[in-house]
Amino acid sequence: MTDLKTPDLPDEVDADLAPTSPRTRHAAWALVLICMAQLMVVLDSTIANIALPFIRDDLKIDPSNLSWIVTGYALAFGGLLLLGGRLGDLFGRRRIFMTGVLIFAIASALGGIAQNEAMLLGSRGLQGLGAALASPTALALITTTFPAGPQRNRAFSVFAAMSGIGAAIGLILGGWLTDLDPTWGWRLTFLINVPIGLAAAYFAPKLLPDTDHHAGTLDLPGAVLGTGGLLALVFGITRTSNVDPDTISAINPQGTSYGWGDPLAVTAMIVGVVALVAFIVVESRIKNPLLPLAIFASRTRAVAFVAMMITPAAMFAMFFFLSLYVQNIMEYSPLKTGFAFLPFTFGMVFGATLSSRLMSRVDPRFIAGTGTILAGFALFGFSTLEFGHENYWTDIMPFVVLMSLGMGMTFVPMTLAAVHRVRTQDAGIGSGVLNTMQQVGGALGLATLSAVAAHFTTSKMGDLMAGDPTNPLNGARAFADGATHAFLVGAFMIWGASLIVWLLLNVKHTEISEEEAPEGVHVG
Repeated sequence: MTDLKTPDLPDEVDADLAPTSPRTRHAAWALVLICMAQLMVVLDSTIANIALPFIRDDLKIDPSNLSWIVTGYALAFGGLLLLGGRLGDLFGRRRIFMTGVLIFAIASALGGIAQNEAMLLGSRGLQGLGAALASPTALALITTTFPAGPQRNRAFSVFAAMSGIGAAIGLILGGWLTDLDPTWGWRLTFLINVPIGLAAAYFAPKLLPDTDHHAGTLDLPGAVLGTGGLLALVFGITRTSNVDPDTISAINPQGTSYGWGDPLAVTAMIVGVVALVAFIVVESRIKNPLLPLAIFASRTRAVAFVAMMITPAAMFAMFFFLSLYVQNIMEYSPLKTGFAFLPFTFGMVFGATLSSRLMSRVDPRFIAGTGTILAGFALFGFSTLEFGHENYWTDIMPFVVLMSLGMGMTFVPMTLAAVHRVRTQDAGIGSGVLNTMQQVGGALGLATLSAVAAHFTTSKMGDLMAGDPTNPLNGARAFADGATHAFLVGAFMIWGASLIVWLLLNVKHTEISEEEAPEGVHVG
């Protein structure tokens, strides 16, 4: 790699992130690059949400297919993460990272100039592929670039903050660009990724270390079964989250009447489960598996994976239902809706920074356990919203901040626990499993809470229609009832994750700082 002069860094960054060996002398700038790519990947999960009605009108997309603009990305992203992580382990993480961000940039350009539904949906799937290659390799590059201890803790806090605030930034950008130009605004939500992706690909060979290419062959049977199973499972779960527009149109005006009783959704989930069972059998019998099952043998990692499956589910549900609530009930504009989540970015940064500093003195159980309790109280606070009496500054903003603090305090210790004592050559698959848990957990959690919201909304609508069928506020009142019940269930979901952390996560903060696994403790 070219021997570049180490750039001047701020004192705090220089003390905590500055590399201590020639191999990692550009680590601080490498972290900036990795986080820029991660921000691009995460914000794309929400940036197009607010623009969906404009996309529908411009491309004449059938309302029943509109939701696939969001779910198509999630399907490809979640289903291909394991494969992306293993490719990085085998063929070099810098190479796979560059490939991923380039694919993402090209796909974003295709989406921005899309002329029809097929072209747009195809570009979203291609974006998901790029994200699945870039995201696990980005996380693995942090693991292999920064030594265990305060440097890695600080790096993960920055990475976790980017992951957490990406969704909020996506809503703000989406609202701003949509308001900027109703015709071209939605296209800009895709095109904004192009220069970011190209810049990341250009600077990658200059700033990122070229990790070793490890021996082994790609597990094709495992790749087919694992990827296919995850795709089928996420497809089925995502399809169940669509709801009936005739009875709960406030939840999803473009929704369809699939739900949990849809035969295709149920069939897809069954196929997914069968494929994943076959995947586990195959992985336990071959020499170079796509997913070394021993990665789950550590209780620390297993607890971290489960917690990081449940926690993001509740967070994504907050973004989904609350963004609809402030638009449909409080009548906020798209841009104002985006800015309603701005405090989340500051709270997330503060929580992640606080947890990274505490990691050198406090065990992860106490930090993540406290964070999940706080996040649960935030969701409980949203469940107390009263229709027609909402005030942003007293009823929403405090709980947005509380949620962000909780997430910041949870993501850093759980991410460190998830990659604890994973060998360097397996860091990619360890990161891939963590990302997969988050994506699948998010899809399952959102589908479950959408079903909860649908049930209570339908019930409330029946009561309201029986009393006053001509009242124009019936739909809004019914949605508000469904959303608050979803928040309440989400609170107990995240408190369940908190209970798991408090009871089962027993790793010490001194162990997290250990650089390598003891002899014989590995996942390969």
